[in-house]
Amino acid sequence: MSRASEQAYAKIRAHLLSGAVKPSEQLTEDQLSQITGVSRTPVREAVRRLEDELLLVRSDTKRLFVADWSRDDIEEMFALRQMLECHAAERAALRLSREQLANLEVINQELKGATDQQQPDVARFLDANRAFHEVIIDAAHSPRLGQLLAKLVEAPVVLRTARNYSPEDLRQSARDHDELIAAFEARDAEWARAVMGSHLRRAFHTFAKAVGPNGHELNDGGS
Repeated sequence: MSRASEQAYAKIRAHLLSGAVKPSEQLTEDQLSQITGVSRTPVREAVRRLEDELLLVRSDTKRLFVADWSRDDIEEMFALRQMLECHAAERAALRLSREQLANLEVINQELKGATDQQQPDVARFLDANRAFHEVIIDAAHSPRLGQLLAKLVEAPVVLRTARNYSPEDLRQSARDHDELIAAFEARDAEWARAVMGSHLRRAFHTFAKAVGPNGHELNDGGS
């Protein structure tokens, strides 16, 4: 991607993570050009990347929308992510280098910094959370697993889950990461798998409590 496209991608992604737009809200290239301060050509390149990440979707008429999911979609996504990422944690426990372990510590300190505020910085939390899980996936040394997980880790449901977290939920996520690091340092694959499983199930139930049966957030008019 060109420098302008990278700039557009970063700004649009931050806009989506901020909660300024709602699931199923329509966006236009003109709007996104105004937000990013670049022309429509790099915006189009950025949008294609965000579509690949499932943050944006196209309708049959090619209109652009913030991605949304049904309750069944949400539950399936969490189930798939749990199966795959538990396997990744199990593999990573036996393969993480000392450098990668140290990197996990640094990233989790950044994540804690985002949560240890009166008003947690959710976008910063999400960036650190994504980086943390990417290290684990990379350490699993499985390109196939990495490809399968790439979209699930940064899917819209993950973003919406974090926006429904209370400050204590965010801090619990950091504590889960601390325990994962302990399991990795012990080279205990079974422990790592168990912690990752409970970490992701907790995330699912946090989200489930905040949405109605159709998958829409209750404070957004869901029933």
